[in-house]
Parts: sequence; structure tokens; C-alpha cells
Amino acid sequence: MTARSTDDLYVRYMKSFEDSTTHLGGCAACQAEEPCEVGTPIHERFARLQDAYLARQNKQR
Repeated sequence: MTARSTDDLYVRYMKSFEDSTTHLGGCAACQAEEPCEVGTPIHERFARLQDAYLARQNKQR
């Protein structure tokens, strides 16, 4: 793996974190852990990228 691919993953992971927390802050449905047509894909993307990033970090140890 190159440093560039790790950096790209990290940037996408952090952007998805920002998108997820921003949406959560303004969405009553997400705050109540209720279904949200808009928020679900945002939060799922964050979860996928977080898993990928942490897996890559653990592999490098």
C-alpha cells in the first residue's frame, strides 16, 4: 500500500464523519434513532469507511 491510498481513505473517512455528525445535529429522526431516508446512507457510508480505515490501521501494526 502506498501512503497516498491511506491518505485518500483517511480524507474520505473524515469527510464522511463530518457529513454524518452534521446531519445528525440537524435531524430529529436520526437523533431519535428512527428511520431517516436521507441520513441512513450518510451514516452507513461513515460506518463503511470507518471500518475500512480501522482495518487498514490494524493491518499495518
